[in-house]
Amino acid sequence: MLWKLLVQYLRPSWRFVVGVLVFQFLQALGALYLPTLNADIINKGVAVGDVGYIWRTGSFMLLVAFLQVVANIIAIWCGARAAMRAGQLMRRDVFDHVGSFSEREISQFGAGSLITRNTNDVQQVQMLIFMTCTMMVSAPMLAIGGVIMALRQDVGLSWIIAAAAPILLLFVGFIVWRMVPLFSRYQERLDNINRVLREQLSGIRVIRAFVREDIERDRFKDANEKIMETGRRVGNLFVVVFPGASMVMNLAIVAVIWFGGMQVDQGDVQIGSLFAYISYVMQILMGVIMVSFLTMMIPRAAVCADRIGEVLATDSSLKLDGAGIATQPQPGLVEFERVSFAYPGAEHPVLEDVNFRAEPGETVAVIGSTGSGKTTLVNLVPRLFDATSGEVRVGGVPVKDAEPATLWGSIGLVPQRPFLFSGTVASNLEFGREGATEEEMWAALEIAQAADFVREMPGALDAKIAQGGTNVSGGQRQRLSIARAIIHQPKLLVFDDSFSALDLTTDAKLRAALWRELPEVTKLVVAQRVSTIIDADRIIVLDDGRIVGTGTHDELLESNTTYQEIVESQLSAEAQA
Repeated sequence: MLWKLLVQYLRPSWRFVVGVLVFQFLQALGALYLPTLNADIINKGVAVGDVGYIWRTGSFMLLVAFLQVVANIIAIWCGARAAMRAGQLMRRDVFDHVGSFSEREISQFGAGSLITRNTNDVQQVQMLIFMTCTMMVSAPMLAIGGVIMALRQDVGLSWIIAAAAPILLLFVGFIVWRMVPLFSRYQERLDNINRVLREQLSGIRVIRAFVREDIERDRFKDANEKIMETGRRVGNLFVVVFPGASMVMNLAIVAVIWFGGMQVDQGDVQIGSLFAYISYVMQILMGVIMVSFLTMMIPRAAVCADRIGEVLATDSSLKLDGAGIATQPQPGLVEFERVSFAYPGAEHPVLEDVNFRAEPGETVAVIGSTGSGKTTLVNLVPRLFDATSGEVRVGGVPVKDAEPATLWGSIGLVPQRPFLFSGTVASNLEFGREGATEEEMWAALEIAQAADFVREMPGALDAKIAQGGTNVSGGQRQRLSIARAIIHQPKLLVFDDSFSALDLTTDAKLRAALWRELPEVTKLVVAQRVSTIIDADRIIVLDDGRIVGTGTHDELLESNTTYQEIVESQLSAEAQA
């Protein structure tokens, strides 16, 4: 998977990759040529006292060194551009692909893991690309070229290179073999610590309300210690590599000086050639060390690439079999025909054999006990899930065949947990429809019974909203979410228990405004309170995933036992209160 990702995401930056290869090659040529020039200065200049030769050759060395630096700078610049571009494309593709996931796939990976894969994992692959472009390309050139140039200086000492290089490779290979499973475990534990931290930040109020700080602190400590232990084991292997590699390299240089010195003493080798040979041995072994260093990065990058590839290879369950239908012949119509739904691995379906029809402009309410399948039912309408069997139609078109933009554009969804984005009141309303005017925003806020408190906020429409809407109350979040759905100008409004945080007076005013101002819009309302749905054109009673009653409030009150029990329980609770 790593190789596949590298090929896929480096292809758009092929010009920079070519630039890396060309300029790293020139840089390596310069590095290989300099020791030979140095040897010539010693042998032909210093040894015989030819000052002119020293100046001429030294000046040429300075020119070669300058060109080598320029080539290296350009190569690093090209490598950085290629790596950053590859990282950008990977993050974009992962983000776009995750955006197509249904709730099923998001639950399968977990939000924390998806965040880690699109940040840390991409960064690891990006870093490998950058280091490869800046080091991995030149390292083999230096190692191979160093062997050739060293043999030109003295063939008799080549056994030192032949002994040192394999020892170094075997040593690093053993370290890498030990690191591969540790990197995989490290990424899993990084996922876990991100998940724990995300849960604690999101649920900080609940943690404090139930005095769970010590328990959550211990939970984070456990996750933190596990990742620390894995990181420590990786670090222990890392710290062994460079001292071991340095020891092999220094022993090789000592051997070259020892045996080369004897050859110089015998007159078989010139002193300049020995210095050049030492430089080439250092280049060869440094090349091997650089390759070894990058080889240690490859296992972690490979693990990260597998995790990225796993996301990209996971198809969304919300797929079109062909070109989606971009029109709705009956806007606002909702139909459920023998619909059943079961979560993967569940023993029993959440919904079973659900049949109903909501006509355009009609208000249809869904009520039932907790766990009866109300939220699941409304989630099937905007196709957050696909029905296990049966067919859901919106606007006269099966949701599986509808163009997603057309389907979602016709629906205004107010979820059970209203979520506001960081920004302002206006920016959150524009999330419903970009380019909405101030008049349209205030009109939507008036219908949602939110205009009064928005006017009192500093800045009114420009008032700041924190991430998740944490700086406003639950009822205010619900009303702003309802206004956002209204300004979307949908043909169908779906309210998933969206009035639960409102007092009865505000609830009644909001419903009256909705019915009065948007009579042509179909309204599908899920509610716990009977008072919220008492005026609905039709009420559907769910019990254990099945429809056990349909009718108006008065009809159900006379004929449906389940509905009677719900009404009686709420009346009893109100009386006791």
